[in-house]
Amino acid sequence: MSRLNRTDRPYDLVLFGATGFVGTLTAEYLAAHAPKDLRWAVAGHDEGKLERLRERLPGGAEVGVLHADVTEPAGLRALAEHARVVATAVGPYLLHGGELVAACADTGTDYLDLTGEPEFVDLVYVRHDTRARETGARLVHACGFDSVPHDLGVYYTVQQLPEGVPLTVDGYVTADAAFSGGTLASALNQFARGRRVLAAARDRRRHEPRLTGRRVSVPTGAPRFAEEVGAWALPLPTLDPQIVRRSARALERYGPDFRYRHYAAVRHLPVAVGGIAAAGAVLAAAQLPPARRWLSGRLQPGDGPSAERRARSRFAVRFVGEGGGRRVFTEVAGGDPGYDETAKMFAEAALSLAFDDLPPTAGQVTTAQAMGDALTGRLRAAGITFRVAAIRPASSPV
Repeated sequence: MSRLNRTDRPYDLVLFGATGFVGTLTAEYLAAHAPKDLRWAVAGHDEGKLERLRERLPGGAEVGVLHADVTEPAGLRALAEHARVVATAVGPYLLHGGELVAACADTGTDYLDLTGEPEFVDLVYVRHDTRARETGARLVHACGFDSVPHDLGVYYTVQQLPEGVPLTVDGYVTADAAFSGGTLASALNQFARGRRVLAAARDRRRHEPRLTGRRVSVPTGAPRFAEEVGAWALPLPTLDPQIVRRSARALERYGPDFRYRHYAAVRHLPVAVGGIAAAGAVLAAAQLPPARRWLSGRLQPGDGPSAERRARSRFAVRFVGEGGGRRVFTEVAGGDPGYDETAKMFAEAALSLAFDDLPPTAGQVTTAQAMGDALTGRLRAAGITFRVAAIRPASSPV
């Protein structure tokens, strides 16, 4: 159980932003898969939409409805005080997430989000980690495709390797999926804030305690053909490697000297070159307000791919880990990464914080650090694959 007794608060879980695209998918997943005794509520600023959502949910009569708005700190604090766990799907988090995470840190309420925004994560650490440690709140970011498969995938891979020795892990991501309006808005917002992202990272490093007696690194790497997976490996400048880094810093199981590199895996060189060019074009366009507004207008927040499009989508993250004379190949895989599987990961992470017997943690923590084995087990039971593909002697031919 969470450190808050079930009788201390009216709800075990409150889902904030439940009428957005991913929020609705998460609410539907909870209604279909949550334990019967879960006391939960949907929350947001439009009570009419929330009521209509509740009416559509199986067993919706038992689901509470709470009004809260990102512009009203008093209402967000009241929301936090009503819940043992708050899961928020309201992004971009840099614009809309600060007051809620502050309320959760101050009231000892566990907090989860879906952010892929490194600036937001670093600002939360500097501003709220200390207070969350005082109150016992667990602040867990990136509880969807950013960054659960990568964080738990590395955690799972490390467990297949010897203890107490230097370890290296490379992750190779393949995904076939479409964007929602909220995801596009968050990405464009981050692309336009490069200097502020770097400043927030530097400020975090000034506040983080030094790691003594161990070493953890997450170098960017360079584009290359990766024979171990038979694909071109393109460095992915996402939040994921930073989340892995924080898990490795927190958990001694990652060994005395740990290194992780994070790549997109692309089979064909022309596609790889085209992907680099397209990413560069979007990054450049995001620096210009008119171009950024035009790109944002292609999808509105709340818009997203159809159920049919999502049903065709898949993801796989293959990991190659090495250490202590052993080389291991593992994989985490599932269906639509951005939405269906993200809703599943988000809901199961929230349920894990609410109900599972977890290691004692507080402050800003990662999914591997706070919920590692428990959440991995939940996701495997829910249909996401964690498997060992092969174990060989170190540096043996693929």
